[in-house]
Amino acid sequence: MKSIDVQQEVGRIVAFIKKTFNQAGFSDAVVGLSGGIDSAVSFTLAVQALGVDHVYPILLPYGVLSTKGVLDAMKVIEVSHIPLTHVVRIDIQQAVDAIVRVDPMMDKVRKGNIMARTRMIHLFDQAKKRKALVVGTENKSEHLLGYYTRYGDEASDVEPIRHLYKTQIYEAAKHLHIPDEIIQKPPSADLWPKQTDEGEFGFTYKDADEILFLIFDQDKSEEYVLQIGKSHQQATTVLSRLKENNFKRLLPHNISML
Repeated sequence: MKSIDVQQEVGRIVAFIKKTFNQAGFSDAVVGLSGGIDSAVSFTLAVQALGVDHVYPILLPYGVLSTKGVLDAMKVIEVSHIPLTHVVRIDIQQAVDAIVRVDPMMDKVRKGNIMARTRMIHLFDQAKKRKALVVGTENKSEHLLGYYTRYGDEASDVEPIRHLYKTQIYEAAKHLHIPDEIIQKPPSADLWPKQTDEGEFGFTYKDADEILFLIFDQDKSEEYVLQIGKSHQQATTVLSRLKENNFKRLLPHNISML
């Protein structure tokens, strides 16, 4: 897995954000700040690019489930010196539960999708209110693995870190002085109690990134990956997830694809 020149990459992303906002005619940004490492990195980069007076952190907890995430998000806000008047906190539980009651048999994955899409609605509404753009928080690993809710947590106006693998996000986080407790905690979308990304995957981001890098950056075949991988089963699991979620990267279908 390739490391990055973190200082150079941070400078490149900051320049990208500045240029994108200037070209679009916007000066303000909203960022959904969850308390996780990806949103912390995107938020911090947006602050560096636009300044503390032009970034609005939006906290969207689901009741007490997101208590730790809110506390961690506030740590990022504090070290970034964002005015507290810019912080918006909206509890999505009431809105989500109203939808869930329509189908009492709804499973936790469907409910998680509703949570992600409810957050998206609030983010874009807050952006509209402030004449701002929504800065996304998706990394390359999540995008390739399809680990996102379509029209939910992958919805944004600007994606500053989608080109970075999760392991590279950790490098950037350390360089940006993201609080250690955020860097060290297990990645989680906080969609249900004790949920973690890697627990759902059945493999670690580190192992996945090595495989994804071979396929998408070095153009290696699946056969090659299966031969050189540390674990045949692990590689099979990663490749299976890629195939299962490949449709997400091809949607929506349109007639020009025929």
